[in-house]
Order: sequence, then C-alpha cells, then structure tokens
Amino acid sequence: MFTLDELEVYVLAQEFSGKIWFTVEKWPPFPKFRLGRQLTDSSDSISSNIAGGYGRYFFKKNIKFCFYSRRSILETKNHLLKAAKRNLVDSGTYNELIHELKIVHRKLNGYVKFLRKSNYNTRPINQ
Repeated sequence: MFTLDELEVYVLAQEFSGKIWFTVEKWPPFPKFRLGRQLTDSSDSISSNIAGGYGRYFFKKNIKFCFYSRRSILETKNHLLKAAKRNLVDSGTYNELIHELKIVHRKLNGYVKFLRKSNYNTRPINQ
C-alpha cells in the first residue's frame, strides 16, 4: 500500500486548497470574512476528509469519508461560482480553479472505485 502523502488525490486536494487560500487572502475584509471563510473551509475539508478516511481501519469507512470529501468539492464549487458572480475572482482564475477542482473530483471518484474493488468489508486498508 502507499502512504497518505503518496495518494495523488490527497496531494492535489492539498495543493488546490492552498491556491484557494492565497486567492481569498487578497479579497477585501467583508467578502473575505463572509464568503472567503466558507470557501477556504470547504476547500480545506476536501483533503481533510480524504486523510480522515485514510486513517480508518476498514475500506468501507474510508469510502464514507470520501463521500464527505465529494460533498466538500461540490460546496467549494458553489462558493467559487458565488465569488465569480460577485467579481471577487476574474473569469480566468475561476476557470482555472474549477478545472483543478474537476480533476480532484475525478481522482477522488477513481480512488473510491479502487476502494470498492478491494475487499472493504473484511480487510483493513493500511497494512
């Protein structure tokens, strides 16, 4: 098996949340506090839930946390759309971030598929 730092979807999610952080950091105080906080929280939650699932003993529990991560991806997408509509991010930045978020989403779906193919009801993941 591999370590968490070798899990591609986790690494990509970490990098993505860093880009979100540095994007929001430049916003004016009111939108930074209101929408920016929600956006950074949801983007941070993507990798946090992947890590939380990875730390579980059984595949089935890991998959459950991947679904939490998927929920955070969709929440982040919603917050990015609001940021674009409120002119907090330009169209180029928005398109770039959405593209990266789609990649994370696809990689997460692939990871879930891998976990489902494993014997997740009886065998622990991190051995």
